[in-house]
Amino acid sequence: MTIQPTINRVLKLMGNRFEFTAVAESESEGNKAIDAAIAEVSRIERLLTTFNEASQTCQINRAAGEAPVRVDQEVIGLIERAQKISEITDGAFDISYGSIDKRLWNFDQHMTSLPSRETALASVALINYRNVVIDQAASSVMLKNKGMRIGFGGIGKGYAADRAKLIMQEHGIKSGIVNAAGDLITWGAQQNGASWTVGIADPAQTNKPFSALNISNMAIATSGNYEKFATIDGKRYSHTIDPKTGLPVSGVKSVSIICPSAELADALATPVVVMGVKVGLELINQIKQVACIVIDDDDRLFTSNNINVI
Repeated sequence: MTIQPTINRVLKLMGNRFEFTAVAESESEGNKAIDAAIAEVSRIERLLTTFNEASQTCQINRAAGEAPVRVDQEVIGLIERAQKISEITDGAFDISYGSIDKRLWNFDQHMTSLPSRETALASVALINYRNVVIDQAASSVMLKNKGMRIGFGGIGKGYAADRAKLIMQEHGIKSGIVNAAGDLITWGAQQNGASWTVGIADPAQTNKPFSALNISNMAIATSGNYEKFATIDGKRYSHTIDPKTGLPVSGVKSVSIICPSAELADALATPVVVMGVKVGLELINQIKQVACIVIDDDDRLFTSNNINVI
């Protein structure tokens, strides 16, 4: 029995660490597939980035409150799927989060108090996914109000991971992993036939796994406040802002979503942090083929009904 080589490559894409792993017939086949996947992620980055004025996202933002912008159907589709996530999470996920006034937040040792409720609310006044208007016939998007901004930070990496997997499969890769800064998708099996083992970060020690899962043909995304947060009057506040109140959320350290799509896992992880343990798990328990692991601020573990923790 011939052992197939495992090819691995790490590089920075979409401002994040991407890792591509392919179990291939040969090194050249694996490298060719990874090259194609990297080209696809780079293409998506050019389409969605807010750091390049030529991107379709920047064109939409520039015309906010003034005119619709014609964009690719791919962008329309992604916005439509994002709006569905906004609907089921009651606005806890919202791609118009780019409208927030970032001057209020730095989440470092200098942050010693929260802004007033009025100030916080004013900072999110322009966030409302319902004001992102799609015209399918014209293939256009318009932001209703001047100053509105959209961004794909909560869904774009997952979408790119799904696309990269598809491209690698089209190049004959039957087993592999695409890891987009922790939003990862797996397919097939390791060389020895075993499922891929994926570690979930321990919120107390991010360099050590809290738990490990054996998964294949599944994606996992984790969102949490263990890397960026502020402690004010003894209470820990996440860098995640509630789009409705403008205030940072507390109560949840980490949320991991497991489902067949990296895009969906990516998009659901942060809103569950915002919604909190009880409401977040109630939502996940209603969605087929989606599982969830939550760690609260007191390091207690909660899971959706379809997970058995030993």
